[in-house]
Amino acid sequence: MRIEHLSLTNFRNYTRLELDFPGHTILLQGDNAQGKTNLLEAIYYLATTRSPYAGAEHELVNWLAENQDLPHARLVAQVRKGDSLLRVEITLLKTQPPRLSPSALSPSTPLRTGLGTKGETKAPRYRKHIKVNGVNKRALDLIGQVNVVLFLPEDIDLVSGSPSGRRRYLDATLCQIDPRYCRTLQKYNRVLSQRNHLLRTLREREGDLDQLLFWDRSLVENGAYLVARRQEVVGELDRLAQAIHLELTGQKERLRLRYEPSFNPSWPPPPDYQLPLELDPSSEPGIPQLETNLDQVTEAFRAQLREIRKREILQGMTLIGPHRDDMRFSVGGVDLTIYGSRGQQRTAALTLRLAEVKLIAQEVGEQPILLLDDVMSELDDARRGYLMRMIDGAQQAILTTTDLRAYSAEFLAEVTLLRVKEGRIEEIVSESASRRVGE
Repeated sequence: MRIEHLSLTNFRNYTRLELDFPGHTILLQGDNAQGKTNLLEAIYYLATTRSPYAGAEHELVNWLAENQDLPHARLVAQVRKGDSLLRVEITLLKTQPPRLSPSALSPSTPLRTGLGTKGETKAPRYRKHIKVNGVNKRALDLIGQVNVVLFLPEDIDLVSGSPSGRRRYLDATLCQIDPRYCRTLQKYNRVLSQRNHLLRTLREREGDLDQLLFWDRSLVENGAYLVARRQEVVGELDRLAQAIHLELTGQKERLRLRYEPSFNPSWPPPPDYQLPLELDPSSEPGIPQLETNLDQVTEAFRAQLREIRKREILQGMTLIGPHRDDMRFSVGGVDLTIYGSRGQQRTAALTLRLAEVKLIAQEVGEQPILLLDDVMSELDDARRGYLMRMIDGAQQAILTTTDLRAYSAEFLAEVTLLRVKEGRIEEIVSESASRRVGE
């Protein structure tokens, strides 16, 4: 899987860009705030319909687009998948506020001038339009068509940060490899919102508990699949991460990953339940079959929801479920989120991303596109060497850097070098790059 051509219009600081990707490895060099990260963001956005940085679509649109008759941004990629060519297009179109008739206006009606009722400027709203090979698609239909893994300096937050960030990571990874998971996640979030609204209503006044039973069934049905699938994938990431982390740390540390549900998925235990034997830390964990695990998780989720119903009504929120779960990182039984050093946390985050590359390749049968945003400067020689070997084995890798001296002359001679400056891109000849390294 590889991108052959990228076209950007009014995306971030790119007013217009047409860029071919001729090589296996592309290195983008430039100073900060020139557009390197924006290019990776565009590719990630085309693959996932989400930005790792922007909180809203209007943040992605170049400010000059507002002066056009039809403010918009357009991203188009030609992607080679095996023997087929995929054309992915996302257009962001500014939506116009509804016009009010003169009869609807009164002295108390705020005029729609782009200002809020208190005079603050309202951010423009943009609507997403997606096409795959010229056919209109939903976001859910696009996700997973193009597989990418994005390495960021901020990846350390996956280990040191909040559980919500780790949940978002699992959701993003699973959506790339499991369309059913993505659809179920969307349903679960809708049900969760409705159920929380009902719980708040029941807290404030008497209501019909039968309505809660209806939402309970839907919450359990969708939530159990999310939990079971996350457990399965974290188990596989754990297996892959152990070998990677041992190599990154010179055989000194073995990283373990564990999914931590907000409820006990083995409760209540079946009559013939036996406590599992303690696993040898060097052994590979078994991954439960999804069907069996799903039945078990469903029953446990349903039973524990019944147990805490009064407490949920008192607090006006859903207290258990995949929206409250976490993923833990440990080395030698020590929780890295709480007790790990910054170096350990950074290495664990890199291990997770490298395991993600292998996981996606296993699941979809093709190497994902690697996107690496200035991560080499954060790594020592051993970790940089492992990552370079991963890049060599990828079908396509696109990297950014501010300093070419972070790379060897041999590496620079083999890659496509592009200089990024103020939203424009030009190729750098290898000889000049080699001289630059020696400066």
